[in-house]
Amino acid sequence: MSIEIRLAEEDEIPVVTLKGRLDGYGAQQFDEGLKEIIRDDTRFVVFNLSGVDYLSSAGIRVFVGLKKRLKPRGGNFALVNVGEYPRSVLEMAGFLSVFDIYPTIEKAKAACREKTRDEGLLFGIKYPSYKVGDVTYRVEPGAPGTASLSITGTVDKVIRASITPADVRALGFRDAEYSLGLGALGKSREDAMPLLGEMVTLHGSMVYVPTDGHSTPDFFTPVRDDGEVKIYSGFNVALAGPFHELVTFEAPGDTGITLGEIYNAIFSLARSHRKDFSGVISLVIWGIIDGLLSSEIRHSPLPGNAPRNHQSIMDPENYTEWMDVNREPRYHGDTLVGFGIGIDLASKLSSFSPGVLSALFYQHPDNLRSGAVYLHTHGVVFRDIPYDPVNELSRQVRAIVRDGEFVDMRHLLDETRLLKAKIGVSYITQIDTRK
Repeated sequence: MSIEIRLAEEDEIPVVTLKGRLDGYGAQQFDEGLKEIIRDDTRFVVFNLSGVDYLSSAGIRVFVGLKKRLKPRGGNFALVNVGEYPRSVLEMAGFLSVFDIYPTIEKAKAACREKTRDEGLLFGIKYPSYKVGDVTYRVEPGAPGTASLSITGTVDKVIRASITPADVRALGFRDAEYSLGLGALGKSREDAMPLLGEMVTLHGSMVYVPTDGHSTPDFFTPVRDDGEVKIYSGFNVALAGPFHELVTFEAPGDTGITLGEIYNAIFSLARSHRKDFSGVISLVIWGIIDGLLSSEIRHSPLPGNAPRNHQSIMDPENYTEWMDVNREPRYHGDTLVGFGIGIDLASKLSSFSPGVLSALFYQHPDNLRSGAVYLHTHGVVFRDIPYDPVNELSRQVRAIVRDGEFVDMRHLLDETRLLKAKIGVSYITQIDTRK
């Protein structure tokens, strides 16, 4: 007999009702169902066992595995409405005192909320908060100092498919702690050039999508950078400098907010309370995905691959051939770690020359609804990463890219939605061009 699983999202604590037999077969179904229910930010969950009349060691094993999974994030689960036979099984197996059991759903949820309050997680530290639309953003001061962007190549040569060997630079991993652009790994420049694709570096780890037709990201995380392995890039924008602020938010409800809305909110806050805001920011994002929309370049933008009509790869005649776009939201509840750059066109931008700004951005045809901004964001998807915004951002990013379960990497469309995030914001005052 199969097990039925019904999820009811009540407040911030999911309540899962089970019906059937938690025997060997039912436990397998239950374990599979949990993969869809337990998100990376889930800390507590309540299981209503009113419909479960049979329990064996197979079912207990699933609960034990979930307990181990939730423990690193300071979480747990609760059982309610445990019937006479399942209770006897738990007692005989020695788990009656191991699992948290409550008589009602309301008491179980109240106990979970109390633990959250006691631990002071999820905005337990008091920082200034600002409401933009329906979302409250909490702003924690970061580090002092100036932040700059270093540009290798220009985006124009990418969209014109005119990158030559002279345009491809060899970068060390220490030169690109946080960066995005177009690149590849290989034993030489000639080896890497046919594979140049969307890339991002996060705390020195390189992730990219080779343009080999397989659409499968590759990555490398060095333990130390001895200079032997290089990143070959035809276009790269790297951050140098600190996070000036750490912005944390949780979207109301379960629908999330878009990247465009997040950037616009940070721009709005910066215009009102940052004297050093010059119109350009970079973001390092750690958050929980509501739905990821993405694109990637299909071919390495070399002259031999250039469109026959001699127009940009973004030209309507060439766009479908050159860009693989996914407009269906993916990866609900998984972890996103990304790096992005934004230009607020509502600002004066007088600190930067138009030529430097045009070297950073192009207008993506699928990013037309974010307002008067230019945004460029790449992100990596990981799975089963405990989300706790109290954790220090750079240290957490380093741990995720080193130990996390890698899932995917993409150029993010501005309509990508996040349920919650902690964001390192750097206010850019200088943009340099690498020779």
